[in-house]
Amino acid sequence: MTRAWSTVPTDEERYRPLYARVLGLRFVNPGGVLCFLFFEGAAALAVLLALAELVSWWAVLVLPTAVAVMVKLNDVVAEMVVRTAAQVPEQERDRFRRQMEPVVGRARVPTTTRTLD
Repeated sequence: MTRAWSTVPTDEERYRPLYARVLGLRFVNPGGVLCFLFFEGAAALAVLLALAELVSWWAVLVLPTAVAVMVKLNDVVAEMVVRTAAQVPEQERDRFRRQMEPVVGRARVPTTTRTLD
């Protein structure tokens, strides 16, 4: 994978939150508060649900992992959108050229005879 598509400059990479660096996020750039909510918030919610005996204790591991997978999936989708959007101007330019080709020919106009009554 090349870094050419990355939206985060390499010199700013070390100032990003640990959560974003561990997941290798390149297009989604969550701040510190959002990273805190993604990881610690999901873990706290899982602990509360486990203490209330609504879920088993495995949820403490599964819920933060599921949130991390969804965040990474969102980053992958964002990458696909950026790459597709980069190709649109070229595709639209070709489509415009095809539509604007001059058409030379004659159109047949039907003639109707009207009678005046």
